[in-house]
Amino acid sequence: MQNFLNSLFFLEGSIVDEQYMQQALSIAQYAIGRTSPNPMVGAVIVNDGRVVGQGWHRKAGTPHAEVHALKQAGELAYGATMYVTLEPCFHHGRTGPCVEAVIAAGIKKVVIAMTDPNPLVAGQSIHKLHEAGIEVVEGVLASEAAKLNEIFIKWIATQMPFVVLKTAMSLDGKIAAYTGHSQWITGPASRERVHQLRDCYDAILVGIGTILADDPNLTTRLPETGKNPIRIVIDSMARTPLEAHVVTDGLAPTIIAVTDRAPKDRIDSLRSRGVEVLIIEAKQEQVDLRKLFIVLGQKAITSILVEGGGSINASVLADNLVDKIYWFIAPKIIGGSSAPGPVGGQGVANVNDAYLFEDMNMEPIGEEILISAYKRNREGRDVYRTCGRIG
Repeated sequence: MQNFLNSLFFLEGSIVDEQYMQQALSIAQYAIGRTSPNPMVGAVIVNDGRVVGQGWHRKAGTPHAEVHALKQAGELAYGATMYVTLEPCFHHGRTGPCVEAVIAAGIKKVVIAMTDPNPLVAGQSIHKLHEAGIEVVEGVLASEAAKLNEIFIKWIATQMPFVVLKTAMSLDGKIAAYTGHSQWITGPASRERVHQLRDCYDAILVGIGTILADDPNLTTRLPETGKNPIRIVIDSMARTPLEAHVVTDGLAPTIIAVTDRAPKDRIDSLRSRGVEVLIIEAKQEQVDLRKLFIVLGQKAITSILVEGGGSINASVLADNLVDKIYWFIAPKIIGGSSAPGPVGGQGVANVNDAYLFEDMNMEPIGEEILISAYKRNREGRDVYRTCGRIG
């Protein structure tokens, strides 16, 4: 009987822990797209069954979630339980280590969703909390916490950006008519959703073909104030017009990736207009995207939304650079054997070598359907465990 009561008490405690952790996860999402290169973190402080403080990390270089929650709780933090979506930071950066603030406030118990994915500091704060006599519970809603920070986890573990491939096509798999006309495959609701995606990621990437054909702004246009991503153009020969919007509008930083075959005078002209030009080693006379992404990761660009045409899409897939896809499908048929599809290149020779995806989700967007999914390797093993999808 006693064992049954103990189990019941443990189950009740677990449910309560999950409820408060879910609250911490929810408030962490207030900062989507704003904390890079830091993770999104939420914290909730509970004393005697009552929430006395909560906070979330708003922007890199500003106080962390724990500090905001402790400030709101004040003296009520003493003897309370803190729920935090990520192990409190241990190191000195632009802000002090949160673990010391937690200890100083007299918190008696800390419930953590997931440990710090940085292998250099993982578990150190937990150890310090134990040393201070604070009870620590780990792994509450760990999968949900990791999913929230899939971008940060990929970048901190590999120093490579989390890459999202977005495209829009007709029911018969066309992204344009045979004439090249493509506006608009999808309707207003899907286009607004794309701007919401741009607001979430550090950078947006297109090929020179998109710049020459459409001269896009590549900005975030939302009813509320959005965040414009860094604009990255793959332009092997530095053909970007000097009057292109991405060069002249000043609405967001622009990076143009070229090869060493690009004319020096073109590179100098682009740089003189404030554009950052990266000279990247060539791969089959084109910018080596893997080498480019390594450089971008070193620049603390933690996520990239690829909005390229068939050629760019084929390259990021072939180089195994894609982590996630957003695939908009419009209820229309375009037809035409020469009308382009979303993925160009040569393609695979055998359907058994096709690129595989999992964790698929289908969502209606206006009259269209949005499919999102994560890429896995051809052996079927989950190679994106470091991207936050654990279980």
